[in-house]
Amino acid sequence: MASVAESGYIPASRRRRFSRRRVGQAVAPYVLLTPAAAVIGLVLAYPLYLLVKMSFQKYGLFELIRHQGKWIGTANYASIFHDAEFWHVVLRTLLFTAVCVSLTMILGTAIALLLLQVSRWVRIALTTGLVLVWAVPVIVAVDIWRWMVDYQFGVANWILTELHLGNFARHDWFANPWTGFGVFTLLIVWGAIPFVAITVYAALAQVPHELLEAAAIDGAKPWAIFREVTLPLLKPIFVILISLSIIWDFQVFQQIWVMLDGRPSSDYYTMAIYAFHQSFQISEYGLGAAIAVVMVLFMFAATLLYLRQMLRTGEVN
Repeated sequence: MASVAESGYIPASRRRRFSRRRVGQAVAPYVLLTPAAAVIGLVLAYPLYLLVKMSFQKYGLFELIRHQGKWIGTANYASIFHDAEFWHVVLRTLLFTAVCVSLTMILGTAIALLLLQVSRWVRIALTTGLVLVWAVPVIVAVDIWRWMVDYQFGVANWILTELHLGNFARHDWFANPWTGFGVFTLLIVWGAIPFVAITVYAALAQVPHELLEAAAIDGAKPWAIFREVTLPLLKPIFVILISLSIIWDFQVFQQIWVMLDGRPSSDYYTMAIYAFHQSFQISEYGLGAAIAVVMVLFMFAATLLYLRQMLRTGEVN
């Protein structure tokens, strides 16, 4: 037996057991994910199929009554891709998403760093406030903000006037799209900060304190420590948070729609609102479906980035 062990020979039965174990370990995750994937497929696959199918059809009120669209190939996509308004909407949506995501990440990270520095009771109070903000339903939050910026009775106008920052009496924030989107940006960022702040704080708490002390002893400034030590360690978390924020902010609909009483002008069209307008307000369901498919492709790209980073994080751990 000793000579067999020294020679490195492994019996065939043991090799088969090792081989079956490796196969089982490789297959197990997919077996566990299969039920959830099947349910998601049943719930989403058929509606997505209908959406893609409708995007290749002329589908208006007449076709809706007949429950049968007319196949026109890629004409809907050619129509939207040659429409200047569509590209304006795409650019507006991308800029709006970029600003919202950037502010959310910067402010959320700043609050997370603040939570590390304050006392225990202050940290509990701040965290409780963040959770309460996160728990507010979207429609309720929109109604609160709509009252705050109301041109006649808004508390925001009153505070700004009392602080002598200008005459904001009966100031309509939505008369100008720039100030209107400023309000929407504040609303989106306000609602998204709690998730980012709490997640980043939890990640910061896992950074080895010895690394930070070593960098400080070497003379590194706080910003340099964060940039050179903390940020590389938290890169997977930041990529995941940015990917999720892009997906959420790119498809913003309720906040703008409810705030403007369901009558947004074309200056406030984002991709989601533009698709809704084409589908249900002018009854061009085929065009609306084509716009929705383009939206899905944009979000699919962000989702791929998210999944790729999740897999990388899993491999590292």
